[in-house]
Amino acid sequence: MARHLITSALPYINGIKHLGNMVGSMLPADVYARYMRQRGHDVLYICATDEHGTPAELAAKDAGQSVAAFCAEQHEAQKAIYDGFHLRFDHFGRSSSQQNVELTQHFARKLHENGFIEERAIRQVFSVADDRFLPDRYIVGTCPHCGYDKARGDQCENCTRVLDPTDLIDARSAISGSSDLEVRETKHLFLLQSKLQGEVEKFIDEAGDEWPTLASSIARKWLTEGLHDRAITRDLDWGVPVPGDVWPELAAEGKVFYVWFDAPIEYIGSTKEWADADPANRDWKSWWYEADDVRYTEFMAKDNVPFHSVMFPATQLGTREPWKKVDFLKAFNWLTYYGGKFSTSQRRGIFTDAALELLPADYWRYFLVANAPESDDTSFTWELFSSSVNKDLADTLGNFVNRVLSFSRKRFGDEVPAGAAAGEAEAKLGEQIAELLAEYEGHMEALQFRKAAAALRALWSAGNSYLEEKAPWLEIKTDQEAAALTLRTAMNLIHLYAIVSEPFIPAAAKAMRGAFALDGDTAAWVTADEARALSSVPAGTAFTVPPVLFAKITEDDLESYRERFGAAE
Repeated sequence: MARHLITSALPYINGIKHLGNMVGSMLPADVYARYMRQRGHDVLYICATDEHGTPAELAAKDAGQSVAAFCAEQHEAQKAIYDGFHLRFDHFGRSSSQQNVELTQHFARKLHENGFIEERAIRQVFSVADDRFLPDRYIVGTCPHCGYDKARGDQCENCTRVLDPTDLIDARSAISGSSDLEVRETKHLFLLQSKLQGEVEKFIDEAGDEWPTLASSIARKWLTEGLHDRAITRDLDWGVPVPGDVWPELAAEGKVFYVWFDAPIEYIGSTKEWADADPANRDWKSWWYEADDVRYTEFMAKDNVPFHSVMFPATQLGTREPWKKVDFLKAFNWLTYYGGKFSTSQRRGIFTDAALELLPADYWRYFLVANAPESDDTSFTWELFSSSVNKDLADTLGNFVNRVLSFSRKRFGDEVPAGAAAGEAEAKLGEQIAELLAEYEGHMEALQFRKAAAALRALWSAGNSYLEEKAPWLEIKTDQEAAALTLRTAMNLIHLYAIVSEPFIPAAAKAMRGAFALDGDTAAWVTADEARALSSVPAGTAFTVPPVLFAKITEDDLESYRERFGAAE
């Protein structure tokens, strides 16, 4: 059985992330990792904060802190929020770790040995007002391709085109705002991607056909345009230092590696951090080096695809070492806020800390994954959110759980009633549940999250249809045994729902499982035969009625949310 390595794009350190960032990487990765663990696979889910680069320095400057102190504080703040969202990383590391420093320098040395790194004199923007060379992200201006007036010197956030600072119209310093900029000569290291084009094309041809169209089309667009040699060092105070044993002059000048060179290497670095915490029982190399039995799945939003599908594989290939490369790249479009773009830098939209202040994590987890921007951008609206929560979570699932358990306790006491033997209605229900379960599993295996959520919703709805058809509140008036059978079957559905809903809504799933006094692993996956039989919770099992799983969002709630966060203009 393959081992499953899962990574999600590293959240950047310069502030709390918004919901668009969450649904485009970490949350679906967690849903998939939870599902694969439940199916009995050996899973390693790795993530980390991305701590180098210009925005970290700028954010620290704005906060009046050293970059090291700012990053340490923000790492803990972000980790607390991800814990609040029940993201179950096996390790959540830091790209500023010593492990990543050593691995990044190792990669650079190997690329140099193999002729894929070259030192070049280049002309770079120098800010007279700031008395320093400006790294790409320290320069802002208007994108020449789409006209966005807050484009950065490395990439336009609006159209995702990769830029050089000199491409920008009306360029200015992000530090001082000064447009007194000059172009001066300096030296930097370049990754010779042009020499690796053929190898990257071969990699994409072999792996990319399995990827979603969004991911493969972006990778192939880059290859069609041709891979260009890219500078992989910057003039910054904070970053992975260029090793002095290979490039003494650049090291003396304080050059550091470009954040997009060291950040993907942190997937490996974070795995090494995980292993170093328990070296007797963990082996990081078995996941990354000559790891033929590992299936590697990456999760990210579309703006991260070029670097992960082309630049990082080129880096790995150029070392001439057997590093594990991505097998499946799951890419997402944008989650928008009433059609406008979420933005960390501009604080537009709902941010993850505020979301958890409003409602428990399961509300957000379910809505975001059920509406994941897989095939196109998805617009978040409070109206859609409340409709989904109220209809799916409160009415379809939560109400089913509460009324079944409450009614059974009222009429039969605190143990699952025995009642009559299962009949035709139960057999029909079992077949339906088994079919829907297979459909759900198929979508989860294919990483089709919206379709998986629809199948999960259909499983919940099947229980409601069965309950309405059997109407135990009427049966009990004439046939207590029949009513007991209906309730026993419905309780088995609740237990099944607890298991299959775990990847989406883990807190509610735990509450549903905890309602029954069962021994053993109550989260282990359901087989098709168990789904048909609906007998995992036998008569006589003690149970309790959990608190209301999902409270409805009221019109007053909606009005307060719209007032606080804004809505359609």
